[in-house]
Amino acid sequence: MAKLKIPEDIEVLKQRVILALGDVKSVQESTKADKNFLFTAKRTDAGRTLPPYYLVFFLLNDLLGFKNLGRFEKISWSLPIDFRGKAFLIEHRKFGLGVFADNLETDEIEAQEIVKNIHKAVKVAKPYFEWVASEAVKSSKLNVKNNSSNLFQRYQYLVELYKKEKQEAEDRKDEVHRETKKTSYGEATSIHIPSTQLRKNANWLATSSIEAFFSWTEHLFVHLSIIGKNIDDGEKVAHLAGAEWQVKYTTAININIKENKKFFDELILLRRQFRNFIAHGAFGKNGETFTFHSSAGAVPVLMPHQKGKNKFSLFGELSFNEDEVISLLERFIEHLWSSEIQPAMYYVMDSGLPTILTMANDGSYSRAMVSMEDMESFVEHLNYQFDQAANMDW
Repeated sequence: MAKLKIPEDIEVLKQRVILALGDVKSVQESTKADKNFLFTAKRTDAGRTLPPYYLVFFLLNDLLGFKNLGRFEKISWSLPIDFRGKAFLIEHRKFGLGVFADNLETDEIEAQEIVKNIHKAVKVAKPYFEWVASEAVKSSKLNVKNNSSNLFQRYQYLVELYKKEKQEAEDRKDEVHRETKKTSYGEATSIHIPSTQLRKNANWLATSSIEAFFSWTEHLFVHLSIIGKNIDDGEKVAHLAGAEWQVKYTTAININIKENKKFFDELILLRRQFRNFIAHGAFGKNGETFTFHSSAGAVPVLMPHQKGKNKFSLFGELSFNEDEVISLLERFIEHLWSSEIQPAMYYVMDSGLPTILTMANDGSYSRAMVSMEDMESFVEHLNYQFDQAANMDW
């Protein structure tokens, strides 16, 4: 890691952190340790409850300068520490971060105290971690976590449930159940039509499918922008992540291409009419749910003649042509996989990898975007590197 630029008040913070660490100190020449300690130290139970590995490393190595012995087979980093004159190791190994000791029977209690003190120090050092994170964003040395596949699976799951419920409603449309009961006022007959509830269920599932679609694409477009449009600045990516859906779409996808623009126009209309209505607690933005009193009865404040281009009716009941909407979403998804951004779609949806801003900056993504073959080869190589790192095979 490059040398960090230290903020002016860092010395005050350091002293507070050192105080919180108590007897946890960097290893000294006088620290007692067996000559083979580095090779025989064993994982303590207490060490399993340490804070996340990166916080511990930033705390002890970056902030306080504890010595790092470096990488070994299946070990990412190793910090020897002194606790009341005795040696311990804090290491990030393949199976997780831990406190390692010479004798588990006698050293477990001390390990618990070490962990307790590190937790205290991590809380005190919070301003430092926030500063480190902000500096990383400014320098654009970032990986952006990719949840696109999981979000898409949620959408697919809801769409399949919608189709199943809709089909069952159709299959049972002629089914009627009548039940007659005797009451003190005579016989009363109730009628139950299963397809009515099934159609309601289908409508609710379609609504959830649309929300899941926009949730997925909000996330997807950020990653596509990094890979396909070389958005390599951390602050720009952070800004894009918080931008409106239409901004994300037009950043990721070239709307100068006729088909891309056509889908944009249809989807933004759907989003504005439908999803905004749901997002505002089914009140909408324009009085869609309000009616006024008249001699004719209750009248919608936003009457039919005001609908304009409203393709998906939201007036009266919350109803819409589910098949039409779901068909639009499915056609758009097919289009993404056959459009000029197909290589980027493959990376984001099939690789399971994060997007890496430094690779947008150095042209790695641009070179891979030339063809599907180039992208597949690039993803295979990158996955190999990630596997090597995960296994700590240095």
